[in-house]
Amino acid sequence: MHRCADRAAFAGVSRRSLLVSLAAAGLTAALPAQSQALMRRFPRTALRGEIAFGAFPQITVNGKPAQLAPGSRVRDAANMNAMPGALAGNKAIVNYTVDSSGLVHDVWILRADEIAVQPWPRTPAEAGAWFFDDGAQRWSKP
Repeated sequence: MHRCADRAAFAGVSRRSLLVSLAAAGLTAALPAQSQALMRRFPRTALRGEIAFGAFPQITVNGKPAQLAPGSRVRDAANMNAMPGALAGNKAIVNYTVDSSGLVHDVWILRADEIAVQPWPRTPAEAGAWFFDDGAQRWSKP
């Protein structure tokens, strides 16, 4: 009988240790995901502008009519997928890419700290003339 009590006590400790280990592993796994949310990486082809979302796929980019491409992706400020139809009537400062047919393909709704990163090209001509540091995610004018 004394042996059973020892086993039960040992089993309780191992369960507690297992739970603590799992909790620590979960917290450790969550840390890289949180740090990724702090700095998003934008492609060199991303332009800065203001988008007003209309009835999907209609948008305006910097006051000019445009359309979202089939399969386009819109990411909100938390870098989560946003449904373009749910954004109808909203305006946002964004980085965006345009596909080969002139349709807006990728859209990132910017946070205040991302908007503060200046300069950022607003036209393909500016992007072609400026230098982009991919590591720092910064543009510089010649």
